[in-house]
Amino acid sequence: MAQRRLRDELHEAIRVRGYSYRTEQTYYLWICQFVRFHHMRHPKELHEHEVEQYLTWLAAQRQVSPGTQRIALNALVFLYKQVLHLEFGQLNFQPAKPNKYLPTVLNPAEVSAILANLEARDRLIISLLYGCGLRINECLNLRVGDIDSQRSSITVRNTKGKRDRTTLLPKSLVSEVVSQREKAIISQAKDNQAGFGPSIPPALARKYPNAWQEPCWMYMFPSIQSSIEPMTGKLARHHLHRSVVQKSLKRAVKAASISKRVTCHTFRHSFATELLRSGTDIRTVQELLGHSDVKTTQIYTHIIGEHYAGTNSPLDTIAFAAPHT
Repeated sequence: MAQRRLRDELHEAIRVRGYSYRTEQTYYLWICQFVRFHHMRHPKELHEHEVEQYLTWLAAQRQVSPGTQRIALNALVFLYKQVLHLEFGQLNFQPAKPNKYLPTVLNPAEVSAILANLEARDRLIISLLYGCGLRINECLNLRVGDIDSQRSSITVRNTKGKRDRTTLLPKSLVSEVVSQREKAIISQAKDNQAGFGPSIPPALARKYPNAWQEPCWMYMFPSIQSSIEPMTGKLARHHLHRSVVQKSLKRAVKAASISKRVTCHTFRHSFATELLRSGTDIRTVQELLGHSDVKTTQIYTHIIGEHYAGTNSPLDTIAFAAPHT
C-alpha cells in the first residue's frame, strides 16, 4: 500500500510539472531499481549514504555511461525533493567513466541504399532524420503545425532541455511532407467524427480545450490504432511508436547489405558529418542539431578528420618499390 501511494504521489508530482510521459516512466523505473537495490526499504528510510552507494554501484558494477548515471541521479533528486520533501547535501559518489567512441556514420551511397529498401512512410521518416538532423522521437512528435512548407523549415518542440528549435526542411522532401500532412489531417477528421483526436499534453488541453479538433495539433505520423491516453484516461490517437520504424530500418539495412551497426540516430550523426564535410560552419550545425554546447558538435570534426587537417602520414612522403613475389 505504501509503495502504491508513493507511486501515485510520484506520478502526480511529475504531471503537475508538465514532464513528458516518457520521463515519468523513466524516473519510476530508476526509483524502483533503487528500492530493490536496498532490499525493498522505503525511500524515507534511505538517506544520502544509501543514494551514494547506489550511484557508485551503477558506475563500478553496472558500468553505466555518465548520461545514464545522471538520469538515475535526476530521478532520485526529484523523488526526494518534490515527493518526499527532503533535501540532499553534497553527494559523494563514484562518477561513471565517459565512453570515448566515435559515432557510426553513413556515406550518401549507403543512405541511398537503405532508403531504397523502405516503404513510403518509413522512407519519409528516415529521410527527415538524415535531411533535418532530427532524433527519432523529435520526428515522430512532429505535428501538422510544426511544418512550414513555404519557408522549407520545421519547428522541433520540447526537445532535450525543454527547448524549441528550427531546422531546415529539404526542398526535395516538401511534396512528400505536404502529402503526408494531408493524410494526417484526413485521419484527424475521421477521429473527430468518432469523438476523439490526437493526444494533447494535459496542460495544453486545459488551455486549449478544443485543440484535439484543430488540424495544427494532429501528429504528422499518427499511430494506426487509437488507445487510452495514460495521463488522461481518455481515448486518443498517439504518434507512431518508434519501434515500428526501428524494425523497418533493421530490415532495410539487411536488404542493403550494410555491415555497419545502424540505428535511427545514425542518420542524425550522418547529417552533421555531411554538413561539416561540405564546409558548413560548426556553429550553424550546432544550432540545427540543438546542442547546448559546441563541444558536443565538435565530435563530428574528428569523424571527418578535420582535427588532423594538414597532417600527412610520414609514409606518404617516401617512395618505395614493392618487393617482388
